[in-house]
Amino acid sequence: QMQLVESGGGLVQAGGSLKLSCAASEGAFSQYDMGWFRQPPGMEREFVGGITWNSGTTYYTDSVKGRFAISRDNAKNTVYLQMNSLKPEDTAVYYCAVRSRTFSGQVILDPWEYDYWGQGTQVTVSS
Repeated sequence: QMQLVESGGGLVQAGGSLKLSCAASEGAFSQYDMGWFRQPPGMEREFVGGITWNSGTTYYTDSVKGRFAISRDNAKNTVYLQMNSLKPEDTAVYYCAVRSRTFSGQVILDPWEYDYWGQGTQVTVSS
């Protein structure tokens, strides 16, 4: 059972930056596509962005394009979410997730397609 642990959340002013990390417990992580999701207060969980196992493809939801960037270091079993130019509407609990299809090479937007989830990290952006 793969475990994912997010870190890096916190309180930041609008226009600021944060970098989230997601560390996986297993080396098989390097074979899987990853996603970042978020759940704003009182709202449904939504897709933020994703990255394929070999970093060949990244994809972002429109609201974060040009501001957020996903990267991964397979040697460290870690994926990152760099968030710049943060806005109050980015306030949410952020989750990383693994889609455990070996070498799939797809960024999937549907959260039901993901098999393992982190516990989430709170990001709060003040105006």
